[in-house]
Amino acid sequence: MWIRSTMTYRTSFVLSFVGNAAITLLDFVAIYIMFSHVEVLGGFTLPEIALLYGSCSASLGLADLLLGNTDRIGVRIRDGSLDTMLVRPVPVLAQVAADRFALRRLGRVGQGVGVLAWSVWALGPQVEWTAGKVLLVPVMVLSGAAIFGAVMVAGAAFQFVAGDAAEVQNSFTYGGCTMLQYPPTVFATDLLRAVTFIVPLAFVNWLPALYVLGRPDPLGLPGWVAYLSPLVAFAVFLPASLAWRAGVRSYRSTGS
Repeated sequence: MWIRSTMTYRTSFVLSFVGNAAITLLDFVAIYIMFSHVEVLGGFTLPEIALLYGSCSASLGLADLLLGNTDRIGVRIRDGSLDTMLVRPVPVLAQVAADRFALRRLGRVGQGVGVLAWSVWALGPQVEWTAGKVLLVPVMVLSGAAIFGAVMVAGAAFQFVAGDAAEVQNSFTYGGCTMLQYPPTVFATDLLRAVTFIVPLAFVNWLPALYVLGRPDPLGLPGWVAYLSPLVAFAVFLPASLAWRAGVRSYRSTGS
């Protein structure tokens, strides 16, 4: 319904799509300007950081497109409008995700894929592209989207307890993506351990990208962990889904 509503005004959709892509692309423009003054950042060149930026932006864009509206669950809990979703023969999570579905968010996905494609082209001569590395690039994007999606679902489940914790959720998704756009070599070791073993955001793009680039992991992890992103996404989604089910079952209507 929301897609049909959006496509009724095609010019408006195109403008919002382009605007969304342009606004999110400003992050990479800032990185590009930075490299007009330095040749490397943390030992990484511009095409290498573009690989990190493009993969992370595309992953977050996909997750935001499909599950970004879960941060609105706190509003529905407070005003009692969640009740209308509970009486429909459709999973509540699917309804929450589809609520005010914004197709314009494809703009972030498009600009992320564009930067990623440019980085792969620019890195072509210096990377030894094997079949495994070629396959790892799309797997990295899709697995990263699943990990971000799991974090969004977990954040939505937390709002059943906190009432309004959308910004806490955003700190791990949008904030996490901003961190992942830069090489892990510029961050403290304790932070790297946290985003690898506690909230495994490093599996979104850091570990797979390091393997593609042939660079060692700062924590000394073996190269094969780069291929664990799909398993990590499943491992994160399982407790997130259980937390969501527990949150829905604990919900008590406002009575309005």
